[in-house]
Amino acid sequence: MTDESRKLLIIDDDAPVRQSIVAYLEDSGFDVLEAVDGPSGLEAFRDHLPELVITDLRMPGFDGLQVLKAIHEQAPDTPVVVVSGAGVMGDVVSALRLGASDYLIKPIVDMEVLVHSVRKALERRDLLLQNQRYRDKLEYANRGLKENLRVLERDQLAGRQVQQRLMPKPLATPEGYHAAHHIAPSLYLSGDFVDYAYLNQRYLAFYLADVSGHGASSAFVTIWLKHLVSRMVREEGLFGDQQSFEHGTNIMLQRINEELNETRLNHHLTFFVGVVDTHTQQMRYVVAGHLPMPILVTSQGAEFLAGSGKPVGIFSDVEWQVHSRTLPDAFSLVCFSDGVLELISAKSLQEKETRLLELVAQNSASLDSVCNVLGIRDVSDTPDDIAVLTIVKR
Repeated sequence: MTDESRKLLIIDDDAPVRQSIVAYLEDSGFDVLEAVDGPSGLEAFRDHLPELVITDLRMPGFDGLQVLKAIHEQAPDTPVVVVSGAGVMGDVVSALRLGASDYLIKPIVDMEVLVHSVRKALERRDLLLQNQRYRDKLEYANRGLKENLRVLERDQLAGRQVQQRLMPKPLATPEGYHAAHHIAPSLYLSGDFVDYAYLNQRYLAFYLADVSGHGASSAFVTIWLKHLVSRMVREEGLFGDQQSFEHGTNIMLQRINEELNETRLNHHLTFFVGVVDTHTQQMRYVVAGHLPMPILVTSQGAEFLAGSGKPVGIFSDVEWQVHSRTLPDAFSLVCFSDGVLELISAKSLQEKETRLLELVAQNSASLDSVCNVLGIRDVSDTPDDIAVLTIVKR
């Protein structure tokens, strides 16, 4: 802003001094108003709203300190320069306490000192107003962000409720098999998903899936996954007979892989999918990029299941090897998503897996004991989702 556009007000009962100041400031490019005393000065201030006021201190009736106080009550951001023929320290202190931006002693021999004081005061005023505008904009943006955050939290909570309703309840079969799970999401919504079902009074099918990424888009994929697998079970008889028991795990992942690539949801999944023939205690399972491997706990000890395979949703025309395992009369199968490794205090992946195997082996390998020993239920701010699935027979 140029000096020509800056409006100043001079209040001084000494006409020669006032006129000389007005003349010099006008020559310096300012638009200058003048008043002969305090009351007329305050009236001019209210009528014209100048950006800066210069006032004499010693004026009859209504002095400069009263003018200064009145102006700062009406417009605290307006700078006021006080000039006085008496350089009394008490007056200086009083003026500065009331908010004067500067205090000059009459006679002002070098008018450039006054011009310099005026420009500095205006610069400070401009900075204060600019900072206030920035604060106002920031507060407005923060209010918008807070409202958007509240909307997002409501949406996340609603999505979490939908996702929780899709999760299975603990399951028990007549043959003594028990399936249970726990998921600790890193956000309101989880990219980990677990499901299991007892089909045709014989086959116990289950899977643990870990969707890449976090938040709403990953949770959407889990909901889509639930719908797709349920449709395969309901309409195509997945895991409903001996042939599907033998090959259904591979067929299931092939279908999911095909549809992921066709729909281009920009997510991939890791999987552990298994099915147990509860009459023969045979298990078939596939592994698709899953880490860590499920742990099988028997009376002989604890071990990671064998197997490997590519993640789902990255490659086309993929087949997964179906692995076989005969289960003993009593066992626990414990499956984790990879978020559990963040809870293990070890340096390398191999050390983390070794420690995880030890902790599971030392406990009963039920869902509660596993969650307790790893502190999973107490975790409230995890870097990744943590899912636990247990299949137990006693």
